[in-house]
Amino acid sequence: MTSNSTATPNSIAVSHSTSSAPPSAETVNDFYLNCPTGLVEYFFADGVFRWSDDLYRIYGYERGDVVPSMGMALAHIEPADRAAVLAFWDRVSESGGPSSVYVSIRDRKDRQHKLMYSADFIYEGGEPVGVWGVVVDLTQSIHTDRHQLATEAVAASARNRAIIEQAKGILMGRTGATADEAYELISQQSQALNKKVYAIAQEIVDRAARRSPGQQNPRSEQN
Repeated sequence: MTSNSTATPNSIAVSHSTSSAPPSAETVNDFYLNCPTGLVEYFFADGVFRWSDDLYRIYGYERGDVVPSMGMALAHIEPADRAAVLAFWDRVSESGGPSSVYVSIRDRKDRQHKLMYSADFIYEGGEPVGVWGVVVDLTQSIHTDRHQLATEAVAASARNRAIIEQAKGILMGRTGATADEAYELISQQSQALNKKVYAIAQEIVDRAARRSPGQQNPRSEQN
């Protein structure tokens, strides 16, 4: 089997067989394409780790600041994840892949990153001669998703509160109850019917809308 060698934008030579090539841009979700990504390769013959410039930056370094090694990388990995990383490396270097592991690291400035490591054999002449890997920094994407979820939760809470306040106003206007008494009526109905408070409030608002003057019976409008 002939091997394919391509030069990456960060001047790291990646040699691998067609069967172990990393996925093309067309097959990777945009979620991952927008994340910082680093490359690493390790040849069994010389035992040297070669990092792309982007991988140095994920760890908070520039090329020349440090010499990449397993010990150097482990020092940045959160203690709880170190055993999993070592087991991942042993598995890939002995059996190939593709294989992936999700870990947390602390960069040079003690900022936490959530990384996905994916690796497989480097082949030459049909024989495995090393390991290549892709490191995807998912940190910003995770934070973005959490922010979006939090924003949506706040917006939903605000909508629910507005409906409850509207329902209270309807009850106060029709029964002469105070705000607290109106809420207590809604709460009692919620418990009795085993429904959320905002669901009961929505029903009150919907019924009031159906009974509003603008929704008169067409026959009465003709008389």
